[in-house]
Amino acid sequence: MSGQTLTDRIAAAQYQLTGSDVARAVCKATTHEVMAPKKKHLEYLISTTNETNVNIPQMADTLFERSTNASWVVVFKALTTTHHICIYGNERFIQYLASRTSLFNLSNFIDKTGTHGYDMSTFIRRYARYLNEKAYAYRAMAFDFTRVKKGAEGVMRTMATEKLLKAMPALQTQVDTLLEFDVHPKDLNNGIINAAFMLLFKDLIKLFASYNDGIINLLEKYFKMKKSECKDSLEIYKKFLTRVTKIAEFMKIAEQVGVDKNDIPDISYAPSSILESLETHMNSLEGKKG
Repeated sequence: MSGQTLTDRIAAAQYQLTGSDVARAVCKATTHEVMAPKKKHLEYLISTTNETNVNIPQMADTLFERSTNASWVVVFKALTTTHHICIYGNERFIQYLASRTSLFNLSNFIDKTGTHGYDMSTFIRRYARYLNEKAYAYRAMAFDFTRVKKGAEGVMRTMATEKLLKAMPALQTQVDTLLEFDVHPKDLNNGIINAAFMLLFKDLIKLFASYNDGIINLLEKYFKMKKSECKDSLEIYKKFLTRVTKIAEFMKIAEQVGVDKNDIPDISYAPSSILESLETHMNSLEGKKG
């Protein structure tokens, strides 16, 4: 499996003949070599997303086309390349993904050519679901939760109640889909899945920061909300408590596979007294005792 195959070379040559440097770079980033997409090809694709004359739909379409390959290697690299451009490229790229009627259709993908391909197919299906969800969240909110400003003046901290109650479930679903990648250190046994894991780790850090900001905003507004809004907020907060544990577990895996401790945020647990206060307030609105 090592080295570029004849198919890889022919595909790259075809794109070169049609004059599409972008499609050729996509092809080069998604060869049959069992290694992460090469840095030089990723950097070229990222730089082109900032050029006004570059055809973003064509770049995305070539990546979607590569994801229909029968080889787990090519498909996984197409997903990893797409994710890399979502994180580091111009926002126009994810805007285009969000505008598409169809995204990655890999829920039934399976490479039966060997045990390794069979194992990796599971992660490909999960990864594709996450990337689709990332685009759906952008479509719903018109922004990327990983890219928005964080902290006291950030988007999630200053959002109005109505929009916040729409944003939080979308954010929770994206976090859930990322955590469903459900990888263990023993599974991180090749350059491609390792690259995917690191991109997911980077996304999760930023998603958690947005999630935390949203929860702080929710708690600050909670005691002034209408009963129906309090009910929704209480459910969001309960879900947050269960997800904090899962996020901490994901971060532990990152530490086990060599991510620097300083790069891993401290996932602190909220005291149960907060939940008790929220529930007491909810009960008082519903006229219950206790």
